Amino acid sequence: MAGPYSHPKREHDGFERQPASRERNSRGPRVFAAGDLKLLLLALIVDQPCHGYDLIRRIEHMFDGAYSPSPGVIYPTLSFLEMSALVTCGVENGKKSYSVTDAGRLSLEDQAQALDEVRARIEISKRTLRGHDRPPEIHEAVYNLRHALQKHPGHWSPEEIRRVRDLLNDTAQAIIDGPDRPTVSESNQ
Repeated sequence: MAGPYSHPKREHDGFERQPASRERNSRGPRVFAAGDLKLLLLALIVDQPCHGYDLIRRIEHMFDGAYSPSPGVIYPTLSFLEMSALVTCGVENGKKSYSVTDAGRLSLEDQAQALDEVRARIEISKRTLRGHDRPPEIHEAVYNLRHALQKHPGHWSPEEIRRVRDLLNDTAQAIIDGPDRPTVSESNQ
C-alpha cells in the first residue's frame, strides 16, 4: 500500500515517539527529536549571546506559548555545547551568558539544512500542541479511534494487522488528500 503512513520510517511531525512503557508516566510527547534542541540552541546563540533563561523564553515564544522547555532540558544541553567547544560561557551580571565559538558557527553552517528541518518541525509541533484548532467533533472522532484500538481483543493475526493498518492508512491518506477524494465508505458503494 502506498502513502506516507505505510512506510516504516515516518515523516517527522516534531514529536519523538516514546516506548509504550514510558507513555503512561510521561508528561506528553517530546517536542524535539534527538539533536534538534542542540542545533536550535546553537542557532539562537549565534543570533544573540544570551542566558539560559533567555533561551527558554525565546523557544517559548517560537511555540506561541504552547511549549516551554524546562531548565532541566536547556542547561544540560548548554553544558554539552560548551564541552563540545561550540559555545563559551562567561558571567554577566552574576548570570552565565553563552556565546558561539568559531567552531559553533562552522557547525551551524554545515547543518543549515538540518536547522531548516528543525524549524519546519517546530511549525508543525505548534499546530499539534494547540490541537490544530480542531472542532470538538474531530477530537471526539480521534478519541473514538483510540478507544477502538484499546478495546481491540489483542489477537493480532497477520490478516488483522493488515486490515487495521489499511483502514488507518486509507483514512490518513483521505484526510491528506482533502474533500475531493472519495472516502473508503463512498468508494465501496
